[in-house]
Amino acid sequence: MKMKCIIAAAIMAVSFSATADYRLIIPQNPGEGTSVWGSIVAKEWEKKLGEKIVLEHIPGANDIPGFNKFYNELQKDPKVIMLAHGGNGESFLIHKVDYDYKQLTPIGLQNLTIVVGLRADADMKKLKFGYASGTNPDAMSINMMLCGPGKTIPEYAKCFKDRMIYVPGMKGNERKLAFIRGELNVTRETPAAYLKYYKTDDYKLWFNSGILDLKTGKLGVDPNFPGSTFNEVFKKTWGIEPSGDYYDMYVLVRNYRDVLQKSLWVSKDNPNTKKLRDSLTAMTNDKESMAVIEAETGAYPWIIGTDVNKAMTTLENVTTKKALKDLVQWTSTVFGQEAFYKEEIAKKAK
Repeated sequence: MKMKCIIAAAIMAVSFSATADYRLIIPQNPGEGTSVWGSIVAKEWEKKLGEKIVLEHIPGANDIPGFNKFYNELQKDPKVIMLAHGGNGESFLIHKVDYDYKQLTPIGLQNLTIVVGLRADADMKKLKFGYASGTNPDAMSINMMLCGPGKTIPEYAKCFKDRMIYVPGMKGNERKLAFIRGELNVTRETPAAYLKYYKTDDYKLWFNSGILDLKTGKLGVDPNFPGSTFNEVFKKTWGIEPSGDYYDMYVLVRNYRDVLQKSLWVSKDNPNTKKLRDSLTAMTNDKESMAVIEAETGAYPWIIGTDVNKAMTTLENVTTKKALKDLVQWTSTVFGQEAFYKEEIAKKAK
């Protein structure tokens, strides 16, 4: 009798999984950037998938708990999809997390960038910026743009202390309001959000972080914002391309943050993998769907299926031991945040 009950429960579980809606796990609160992206993409994706996609928010410190819960528990359900974002990529590099991208199956991602904007009345002697998950690369690029080329990491650390105020605990909406009110004089946004909220002469686009060229492993230009990538603006400002140890550790964390900024994952051997990849491909080939999505994200490339593994290999190839050690040291001593050197990430790097 007991065995019959167990078998019946198993059959019911399989049946429920087959008929239940897909669940898209989002490691943030509703209304934040990744949630907005997920809501827009899910509506267009489910048109091709033929099934409903329900958003499930699991927020927490540095947006880590949601991904950890998916990795430890929720991925066992073949209808659960993880929407990871840039802060998760940064945390994977230098924080203690449970999840491991290599132990998951990629469905697809959008290779994105971030825009850095200034208030028109900003005092360039001292910039005030708000911190949340995923904003460390922007603080690093702002600091390098302010302080110029040819400095050692300790010299950049001193410049950061002298010329920047990094305000902790500011989520996207809080940072947006503080910037509009003038409490912050520099901010970062997705391209679409920047164009939506900062159209007036009170604000100006400073630079964007560029797009990683997955063939060369180098930062490429952003066709959506011609002439305004970090490297282009740095050279216009200082007469020389950015380079050096500080730049290398910035590029490392920037790559993990932006390439993995909006990425979709399921469990290994998930029986729905092909269906999910095929439907996502169909969505990206649909002009009407892409018009809706690009109104929020900008026109940025999608990478789907096994091509995501190639993107991950590109990230691994630029994860040098020195850049990773420098990043851990910088995060701990300058940003005052916990960071850990992970030999397992860097052991195969140059």
